[in-house]
Amino acid sequence: MTEAVPGQAAAAMDVLLQARFFAGLTPPQLERVAALGRSRSFPQDTRIYTVGDAVDDFYVLAAGVVRFTLGLGKRETSAGDIIRRGDVFGWAPLVEGHPRRIATAYCLTPCEVVAIDGVALHGLMEADNGLGYAIMKTLAVLLTSELVAFAAG
Repeated sequence: MTEAVPGQAAAAMDVLLQARFFAGLTPPQLERVAALGRSRSFPQDTRIYTVGDAVDDFYVLAAGVVRFTLGLGKRETSAGDIIRRGDVFGWAPLVEGHPRRIATAYCLTPCEVVAIDGVALHGLMEADNGLGYAIMKTLAVLLTSELVAFAAG
């Protein structure tokens, strides 16, 4: 299990507190998730990940703007979204049986993220069923809204 250094855990906690995705977690649950996070920086015009990459981290955007584009086979579609501060992306580590990315995350500006180790988060969700249920419930809402947006064009 990957754990952040104390300063990084505090910085991750600040970002997670502002992310709607984690609103259903109790303060102790949120602390355990934040302990798995580490700060990462990406310059403008950088891909954080691309279609087909191995799944590793789950991300919370702390600063900047990311273009999220769904993939179709080895091609990117025009469907996607703009990710802003406090939004989450790269949710594939939360879904069993998806070892490869199905989207691309591209930095439109310089970006700061909290990268949460996906394997460790999945383990935490298994160990704390309440935490796992809260995250999966929120993930279901997120994915449904993404599908509706995709269908609407």
